[in-house]
Amino acid sequence: MRFNTESSAERSSAGARVLRVYNGGFLRDRQMRRILSLAGYELRLGLPRHEDAVGVWGVSPTAHRGETVARMFGSSIVRIEDPFLRSVLPGRAGGGASFGLSIDHRGVHFSPRSASDLEVLLACEPLDDPALRTRAERAIAWLQDSALSKYSAFPLDAQIPDGEYVLVVDQTQADASVIASSANASTFARMLQRAQDDHPGVRIIIKSHPETVLGHRLGYYRDADTRNGVEILREPVNPWPLLTGARAVYTVSSQMGFEAILAGHKPHVFGCPFYAGWGLTNDHAPALQGEHDPIQMRRGRSLCPTQLFAAAMILYPVWYDPYRDRLCELEDTLAHLEAQTRAYREDYAGWSAAGMRLWKRKHIQQFFGRYRAVRFVETPTERTTMV
Repeated sequence: MRFNTESSAERSSAGARVLRVYNGGFLRDRQMRRILSLAGYELRLGLPRHEDAVGVWGVSPTAHRGETVARMFGSSIVRIEDPFLRSVLPGRAGGGASFGLSIDHRGVHFSPRSASDLEVLLACEPLDDPALRTRAERAIAWLQDSALSKYSAFPLDAQIPDGEYVLVVDQTQADASVIASSANASTFARMLQRAQDDHPGVRIIIKSHPETVLGHRLGYYRDADTRNGVEILREPVNPWPLLTGARAVYTVSSQMGFEAILAGHKPHVFGCPFYAGWGLTNDHAPALQGEHDPIQMRRGRSLCPTQLFAAAMILYPVWYDPYRDRLCELEDTLAHLEAQTRAYREDYAGWSAAGMRLWKRKHIQQFFGRYRAVRFVETPTERTTMV
């Protein structure tokens, strides 16, 4: 079986398929609608007819509406999610529209209950084309050299822990990927204990999720967990040197587990994310430990990090160029994210402006005050003039 490996830039909207949606977010998000249109989908309200599909956002709280309609009318479901590079800031923190979408006709990539398009791609596509692997290798280096991640709102001068440490990755409570892996607070407690047992006497660093750092959602770990050499790293930091400096990495289903593989680790994984089960992780989830377990049987193939990246980042997502209003390749998205991230790192601390006349201040604020309001400072000359 061969998977359709055309890249996102090669997909077109010719012969658009009707996608019935029952979530207001699809209608409010103009960029999402545009990406879906360019990818060959026409969003409509109402009940499905004939070959119409039903679109839902992952396994969100509103997904049940579309799932119910799809069962009633025998329609197929298309599950839509953010890709693995989203924006500089999280959406809840004003991150704006995503750089693309994951559009899946089988399932959702973080749920092991059924094979997703990404899982089938990883299981069946050869992923050995030299040009594809070269692109993947260069893109991995680009991410690391430019300090880019799914969310890239971290300063480059943030302090990275020194000395020897083990990295334990926290996630937000009730995260969809955590629930899909049948994990809970007990899983995170067990993971922390396992990290301590595996590395006695070594400092344990718990990395908080970006949305927890920004105060939008709670994580699973608390200050009460900071004992016996355990610390919580709440500051936003560059994940690449953080991963490179770690002795070992432990996660449930975080994307940092994927990045840990790209950084040279074989992370300990306590959930069932898309990157587990391919010989690149130490799998602790019961569903991935049995030789004859259905999930393990679907993921019985051994992959290298470059193949994993090529499937997940080049072939699977639909990437969008908002400046030229077209679908694009991963490399275009990396260039866009790099430019926006550079602007954030230059502007996030805020600016002071001296000697600006009142009529100029609105324009200065609009240009330089995206992340923090510009502070206007009066000069002695201005104070004298005002008097």
